[in-house]
Amino acid sequence: MSTTKNKLDTGLVRELAAILREADLGELEVEHEGLRIRVSKPAAPVVQAAAYAPAPAAAPAAPAAAAASAPTAEAAAPAASDNAIKSPMVGTAYLSPEPGAKAFVSVGDKVKKGDTLMLVEAMKTFNPVESDKAGVVKEIYVTDAQPVEYGEALILIE
Repeated sequence: MSTTKNKLDTGLVRELAAILREADLGELEVEHEGLRIRVSKPAAPVVQAAAYAPAPAAAPAAPAAAAASAPTAEAAAPAASDNAIKSPMVGTAYLSPEPGAKAFVSVGDKVKKGDTLMLVEAMKTFNPVESDKAGVVKEIYVTDAQPVEYGEALILIE
């Protein structure tokens, strides 16, 4: 082999790199007279990371909003939470059977054991929360369509 074939033309490599950028290609390979040159860009994990960046940024906003509204309900609940009816699951509490309808119960209402007090929706299933005793509704700790945690105090009946 002669030395001219072994010598790499850096100008050619620069031209190929420019074509790669201009055409927005990931890889370019050229073969001519026994000389093969392959120019490629690194994989695009940086672009994927940028695509995923907005989702985590948006996600904390919802818990922050829920956390901001939760302290008012949580502040009232601890005093009587031992006697309160608690959420049987994680979900969303609804005080009425459908939007715009009258609430199942209100503060001051008399309830019997087994009466439906509210619904907790989890995975598109509406689960009734029933009274475990007879008495009078003293306090409702949640608002309509509020997210609730398992064991969270929902309503106080005395």
